[in-house]
This record gives sequence, structure tokens and C-alpha cells, in this order.
Amino acid sequence: MKHVKRLHSLMLGASLLIAGMPVWAVNDSQGGPAVRQLNFHTPVTQIASEIYQLHNLMMAICVAIFLAVFGVMFYSILKHRKSLGHKPATFHESTAVEIAWTIVPFVIVILMALPATKTVVAMKDTSNADLTIKVTGMQWKWGYDYLKGDGEGISFLSNLSTPREQIVDGSKVKGDNYLLEVDNPMVVPVNRKVRMVTTANDVIHSWAIPAFGVKQDAIPGFVRDTWFKADKIGVYRGSCVELCGKDHAFMPIVVNVVSDDDYKTWVEGKKKAMAAAADDPTKTWTVAELSQRGEKVYAANCVACHQATGKGVPPAFPPLDGSKVVLGAKPAQIDVLLNGVRAMPPWKGVLSDTDIAAVATYVRNAWSNKAQENIVQPAEVLAARK
Repeated sequence: MKHVKRLHSLMLGASLLIAGMPVWAVNDSQGGPAVRQLNFHTPVTQIASEIYQLHNLMMAICVAIFLAVFGVMFYSILKHRKSLGHKPATFHESTAVEIAWTIVPFVIVILMALPATKTVVAMKDTSNADLTIKVTGMQWKWGYDYLKGDGEGISFLSNLSTPREQIVDGSKVKGDNYLLEVDNPMVVPVNRKVRMVTTANDVIHSWAIPAFGVKQDAIPGFVRDTWFKADKIGVYRGSCVELCGKDHAFMPIVVNVVSDDDYKTWVEGKKKAMAAAADDPTKTWTVAELSQRGEKVYAANCVACHQATGKGVPPAFPPLDGSKVVLGAKPAQIDVLLNGVRAMPPWKGVLSDTDIAAVATYVRNAWSNKAQENIVQPAEVLAARK
């Protein structure tokens, strides 16, 4: 009786908690999952369409086998049961049955394998691509480098853009694209074959867009490739689908498929923005200037591991507030930022000299830190790279 009362109390408490929680209207995510979605995303590539057709074919075959096997089994149980006077047979081997249940499954497997193999071979054919884009997975963001085709030379990072307060505060209203929105989406033209070259700079990640029928692992020290050719303009969403650490759930992927004219406009604008953002590493900055910029770099790249308070998540991610490395000699801190240490990845291929100098200066002056050498100039980072 005590257990029943305790269970009732728990259920009542849970009901009151749920009733007190804020309720939001949930809408379909543009290019992402839909409300009450039970099937695949609507395919927008030939490969995704073939995968969807294969799925339906395999399901039909499995249902047919299920009905046949269990139909015969239940018919035999009902029509040949002991209560009706049936007696068990005493036969042993049957060559015909042995041959049948060997050949029939073999034929079924072959019929399933032929169309599947054709699609798998097509998925691996990355030849004659119009664009080649390198995708680098890192904890916990994506880096994109346009290697060949229109847009060659463009490079940028893509971070989760869902505000942090929505993630940590359950009372905050969530957007339709909660955890599936980024600050810099990948942009490609419609009806153009795009080759994706994937790798990673820390642990294994996996780049996946369901509507494209694409899922490719990004492995440190290895280069893998895949491709897609979107036949419909729109926004398409995915995420990292390989468990890669504590913020694995915060690595969304967004691809904007645009017209040829819009793509050319984007390329021109992106190149102008990159040229404008390029810094002279020999420029001398003030502490205030670098700290202001460093705070933004820290928020975009470091806060997930070391926290906004600088307290970190020991032991994997040590605190920066009061850190001997941060408060010590500048060369040691620059070396850690450039080359990484333990769980921390190297940033030399991701951040510019000015960004590294800015974040180094910021942490030297943030929280309770008051480093004696309170500024790191970009020229010092540039010298450390050589």
C-alpha cells in the first residue's frame, strides 16, 4: 500500500511539474525534421530518392516474408493442434525442404543486393564534380574550405547559432530550428555536383544531411569523400551523427542550395568579406582592442569547453581562471593555442594570428586573471608559427 501511495505521489508531482512548464507551438523546421515525422526526409537528390525507394522495397520484402512465415506457422498451430485429433509426424530429414530453404533465401538476398549495390556504387562515384569542398569536423563546429570550382579560396567556420540561454534555461522559448541553426551555412548552387572531402582535427565526426542521402565520417588523419547534387533550391539541415564528445548534440549542419546567379552573388560577397576581415599581423593593438575581439573569439570557440566563467570542466577541460599557463610566459600559452594539448585541438589551422592573439589577451585579463604580461600581439603568434 505504501508503494502505491508513493507511486501516486510521484505521478501527481510529475503532472504538476509538466502542467507548470511553458508550452510552445511546435512547427516544422525549414529543411529539418517535421512535426510527427515518421518517414524519411523528402529527398532532393537522385541518391536520396534511390535510398528511399530501396527502403520501401526492403520493407515490402520483409513484410511479405513476415506474413508468409508467421501465416504458415499460425495456420499450422491452429489447424493441426492436438485438440483436433492431430498427431505429431515422425519424419526426420527432407532433402526437398533443405534445398528449398537454402535456395529461396539466397534468391531473395540476390534480389535485394542488386539494386542496393547499384546505389552504393553510384554513391562512391565522385568524378566530374563541379565543386570540391573540404569539410573539417572539430569539437564542436564545422570548417568549410572551397577547394575547386566557383568559390575556390573561400574558407569559414560554421558554429551553432542557437543562443546559449535557450540551451541552459528550460523556460526560454525555443525557435523552430532549435539546435539546427548555424551562423555560417554552407552555400552551393542547384543542379551542380558537389564533391565533399571530409576529415577531422580531433576525434571522429560524421557529416550528414538526410535530404541529400549523405552520411560521411570525418576521421582525423584520413581523407574520405562523398558527393551530392541537389535538384531543388532550399535550406537543408543535418547534424554530426558520430558521438564526438560532450557537445556532440550542438554540431548542426546547414546547407543553402541557391540558384546559379545567387551563388555567384554569394561568392563575390564572401570573398569581399574575407578580404575586409583579413588582418595585418604586424599591426600593434591595444589591450582593450584585443580583449574586445578576443571575447567574441572565446564565445564562438572556447566557451563550450572552458565555460563562460572560465572554470572549465575538469579534468578534461581545465579552468582558465587562475591557470598557470594563462598567467605565465606568453610563448607557452601561444604554443598551446597553436598546437593543442590533450583534449584541446590545435587552432593554428582554424584561427588567424590576430584571433589567437586576441583570445590569448582576453583570457589573460578576464575573470580574476591579472597577468603581468597582459597582451599578446599577432606578430608574436606569427613568429611562433615559424
